[in-house]
Amino acid sequence: MRLDDQRESQNVEDRRGQGIGRGAGLQGLFMFWPIIRMLLQTKFGWAIIAIGVGAYLMGFDPFTLLSPVEHGHPVQRSSDDTDAVFIKKVLASTEDIWGTLLPHYGHTYKPPVLVLYRGATRSGCGFANAQVGPFYCPVDKKIYLDLGFYDELARRFNAPGDFAQAYVLAHEVGHHVQDLLGILSKVRVLQEQAIRSGDKVKANHLQIPVELQADCLAGVWGHYARQHLEPGDIEEALNAASRIGDDTLQKETQGYVVPDAFTHGTSKERMKWFMRGFESGQIEECNTFE
Repeated sequence: MRLDDQRESQNVEDRRGQGIGRGAGLQGLFMFWPIIRMLLQTKFGWAIIAIGVGAYLMGFDPFTLLSPVEHGHPVQRSSDDTDAVFIKKVLASTEDIWGTLLPHYGHTYKPPVLVLYRGATRSGCGFANAQVGPFYCPVDKKIYLDLGFYDELARRFNAPGDFAQAYVLAHEVGHHVQDLLGILSKVRVLQEQAIRSGDKVKANHLQIPVELQADCLAGVWGHYARQHLEPGDIEEALNAASRIGDDTLQKETQGYVVPDAFTHGTSKERMKWFMRGFESGQIEECNTFE
């Protein structure tokens, strides 16, 4: 994807190298429980914990000491910075395209904030870490992205490529568009009703059209960003969509498929809906609920 001459979005919070911050509470303790458990096994460890608690009560966040720093400065790989610049440019592209497109549907586009982090951070929707993966939080209107996910996308999921990375971000921006359109809140009500009735399978399945529609909206963005695409970019996005389909992930992690546990859709469905958005460029073609 060619974005060399494009602007970088300013709607970004770069938290790389920061600790999870005060207020992380029990979530922070769970995150670092293996280290804490090791410290509890010795008197010296108990002393360190006591010092940490005292420091926390005095206003210092001891979790920041567990973030990767060197000589007081965050340790960041050069590839991290390169990825960050690229992602900021992709975000700017989504701002321009959705800012132009959404008013045609009677809505003003208010861009989300992208939070870049490494390891762990806090969000309006709770604790975020590398294992959670990228996500959109409708509470604070922010997208949370651990850049380490792109390493996982290339190595673990065998889905390399810059447009694969762009597709992941565009998918999360798609959730923000759904939020602005009122779709997320409607689905959330139905999911809460299903959970209260004890039907977890129904709650899971209600999430599938949400995720597939976000894929389709990512395709809509791609439709209007075509002038920046290079040969092979669409294949990168389709490969990424395929590699993170529910059925593919279940086969690779447990050796068999459990459709009742699906939450994002099959590989085939994810590719299909991305292409529908890409080929049409129209939001109305992204009705995954019917």
